[in-house]
Amino acid sequence: MHDRDCLHRFMFEQYPIRGHLVHLDSAWRALIEHREYPAAIRDTLGEAVAASLLLAATVKFEGVLSLQLQGDGPVHLMLAQCTGGLGVRGLARYREGVYASEAAGTGTGAERIVDLIGAGNLTVTLETDDGAQRYQGIVPVAGRRLAESLQVYFENSEQLPTRLWLHADALGVSGMLLQKLPVTDAPGARAVEVAAVEDAWRRVQLIGETLTPEELRTLADADILQRLFNEDDVRLFEPAPVYFRCRCSRERVSRMLQSLGDAETRSVLAERGEVEVRCDFCNRAYVFDAVDVAQLFNTGVTSDSGSSVH
Repeated sequence: MHDRDCLHRFMFEQYPIRGHLVHLDSAWRALIEHREYPAAIRDTLGEAVAASLLLAATVKFEGVLSLQLQGDGPVHLMLAQCTGGLGVRGLARYREGVYASEAAGTGTGAERIVDLIGAGNLTVTLETDDGAQRYQGIVPVAGRRLAESLQVYFENSEQLPTRLWLHADALGVSGMLLQKLPVTDAPGARAVEVAAVEDAWRRVQLIGETLTPEELRTLADADILQRLFNEDDVRLFEPAPVYFRCRCSRERVSRMLQSLGDAETRSVLAERGEVEVRCDFCNRAYVFDAVDVAQLFNTGVTSDSGSSVH
């Protein structure tokens, strides 16, 4: 039985190589329970969610890591976000008529990522909660699967050499990350040691390629490491829980309505009798009546938000 709703960190004792294994079950089902995505879109979103968790786990921060795919294809936006505490959420927006016509006859779940996203970019953004620090890397969408586009991202950025393996379906999401850490610059570090690390890095990547989606989905993490790296001394750390977490709130929605302005908000109120805003991520509805709207624009609070609920 595989591990559920957790992330495991592991480390090669003899080499500066680390890894992560992640699985989402109930957290994944909670994330998509209000959406009916076509299988190919659902599975690619699941891979993005797994990737966001694996990437967030490689850095220590208090904030949000966002992995975004945006292009001119049937899926014009896909977004997965992970907090420093491994709370995750995600969504995909697609042109239903266009997707249905282009996907007809291609088979479920087999579309290449470039067929879904089209000509576009993969963007990884890391932003602290206080907004004091923000990092962003952008690369073109490429390859058949999301992992291939992420490979391009790591190869074209100053990030550490990294490989990912991802799998998602209707029931769960799984992923594995391997990452080569810097070799020490201490005087005792000899060229032969650097060469040994490079050889080990090539070897563990090749072994990682033998991991099947079925094994990633069904095996316990300890069994995965035993199956792949039984000749290496690998330390498996205690698991950290991962969970679905939406950061929407009535306060955020209030700021969004303030950014829309008094006139537009009151026009919606006059037309419908109330203003209802539904979160794109969790489908939670926030309702404002006439009294709420009056208070909203009489408080003098300025807005610092955009026009969508996050």
